[in-house]
Amino acid sequence: MDTSKLKPHDPRVKYETKLVRGKTYSYILGEPEGPKVDTIVLVHGWPDLAFGWRHQIPYLMSLGYQVVAPNMLGYAGTDAPEDLKHYSYKSVSDDLAELARHFVGQDGQIVLGGHDWGGAVVWRTAFYHPKLVKAVFSVCTPAAPMTTEYTPLEVIIGAGRLQNFKYQLQLKETFVQDHVTGKDKLRQFFKAIYYGQGPNREVAFNMEHGLIIENLDLIQDPPLLDAAELEYYVEQYSLQKAPELRGPLNWYRTREINAKEEIALGKTNPPRKLEQPALFIAASKDTALPPAMSQGMEAGFKDLTRGEVDATHWALTQAGPEVNELISNWLTKVNSAPKL
Repeated sequence: MDTSKLKPHDPRVKYETKLVRGKTYSYILGEPEGPKVDTIVLVHGWPDLAFGWRHQIPYLMSLGYQVVAPNMLGYAGTDAPEDLKHYSYKSVSDDLAELARHFVGQDGQIVLGGHDWGGAVVWRTAFYHPKLVKAVFSVCTPAAPMTTEYTPLEVIIGAGRLQNFKYQLQLKETFVQDHVTGKDKLRQFFKAIYYGQGPNREVAFNMEHGLIIENLDLIQDPPLLDAAELEYYVEQYSLQKAPELRGPLNWYRTREINAKEEIALGKTNPPRKLEQPALFIAASKDTALPPAMSQGMEAGFKDLTRGEVDATHWALTQAGPEVNELISNWLTKVNSAPKL
């Protein structure tokens, strides 16, 4: 098995685009070594890229998987529509389904994996497209029940709940996208997000405040990105027209849209347990999505496997081998299970 990670512009994979429901999606395509076992689609979150799966893609290819890792809506070479409705769970799930069918046909199936916002999306995609999704997993992001009543995030946080989401109040406004534009600011932004610190251990992002603009210029090279990777993130985000973070931050502006769609759906198609085999990998030091948020998840699944790694929110990078092992062991179980 291949335990190396992808490098920027790695020749072992292809970089392609497809038109999906009227929008252009860019993606990384990795072909399997040897006979194809399955197609696996990997969905990243914020502020990441398909490249965020760089520790997983070669590994899964070496296990015989065709890997499709899209840059999600608003990111890199993928379109960034103005209309927020395109960013809803339902709309993005439909996009992923159409993209996947380019590789598996109308009646084929995929394994679907996500991280951060991508984790939230894959749980919904498994619900909306149960025949397409053979099995589903998420790293860091627990599955939340379908919404039955809309409550603004400000009200929830004001009531003392979801204090770990305070940073989202800043991100859904325009402050960050207005202040982080151009390659120099993007470079400092990624240094901050990936745990760079100032000379006196200053930080420029936390769960309490979000981005701390006044500290950005203090932040030094981050431990989670090498120099080439940092420049790749800057390069890829610069493919979007200014303000470059508008598309990625649109994901934080869809709470009400998602709620209305799910409330309407629930009236005609009540929520049900997911029947597909599912895996949830928690990260013990994740302050954005602490493992405690996954309490009670079993109620929504017929076959849920749990795992945990000693890492922060960036578990895909910090604990790449451990995440890969958990995914591999689970996939072995999925593929050896009798067909229903």
